[in-house]
Amino acid sequence: MAGNKPEENSLIKGTWVTIGSFDGVHLGHQELIRSLIEGSKEENCTSIVITFFPNPIVHLGKIEDPFYLTLPSEKENFLSGLGIDSILTIRFNHSVSRLSPQDFISILHRQLKFTCLLIGYDFRLGADREGGFSTLEKLGREMGFCVRAIDPLEQGSQPISSSSIRAEIINGNMETANKMLGYTYSITGQVIHGDGRGKHIGLPTANISVWDGKLLPMNGVYAAFTKLDDRRYPAVVSIGVRPTFYAVPSERTIEAHILNFSDQIYNKNLTIEFVARLREEIKYESVSALMEQVRKDINDTEEILKDDPEQTNLPS
Repeated sequence: MAGNKPEENSLIKGTWVTIGSFDGVHLGHQELIRSLIEGSKEENCTSIVITFFPNPIVHLGKIEDPFYLTLPSEKENFLSGLGIDSILTIRFNHSVSRLSPQDFISILHRQLKFTCLLIGYDFRLGADREGGFSTLEKLGREMGFCVRAIDPLEQGSQPISSSSIRAEIINGNMETANKMLGYTYSITGQVIHGDGRGKHIGLPTANISVWDGKLLPMNGVYAAFTKLDDRRYPAVVSIGVRPTFYAVPSERTIEAHILNFSDQIYNKNLTIEFVARLREEIKYESVSALMEQVRKDINDTEEILKDDPEQTNLPS
């Protein structure tokens, strides 16, 4: 079992732990983490989140398309911001995937000496997902730890889940996704040189390159905030293949027109927070028709963002 594995001579005693992928650290995850922190503090114990990379779904399903709501570093920042004492990221591979629930838990318990395990309502562990609540409870009686399952947090009548959030983002429903996340979905990447076309037509854009595992919203135009050097700026963001300029679909690009901004920011890291989808990507018959639509996009963006809808209890 790889990852940030505690050394045998520095074993932690008296800990509360939770195990899961925690992709997105959405409101349901946050509820579980708060329960973990509160319970561990009451018992004067250390709180530990045990998570995985790659995500077991990605590894087992051999998923190559963009999938992740959070990069490993983003996930750790979010969890730390909620007040977790320690985060253990296990490298998920074939060997780990074939461990039985008993073997997996035995290894962890020997290293961490946890006294309580908190899990989500639908959590399953081990080869062939054999380790549900009843199995873990039985192991807890044998090894000397309690097991507690946290009820799902629902939006409408459906439990909040990473998979449902991915579906909303893929369909461009950013308001719905953001409500389930509890913060504004974002991507971060380096500003790179594009084809320079935006600057020539009076619409300078920042092109960003993001990790290819990060899930992008569907193609279209979005009202967004950008973060650069700890400052936030409103922006119109386009994701797509620029059909007005390319008869044959080009490589998918992410371009941000930052409002009232003209600084050179090549090679800097830029974060884009997606607030709302304005429209689909359209092929225009002329550059002037595109520019007319862009002016409308800017007005719509200013109207949407004027009250700064960002609401988050996670670190920036």
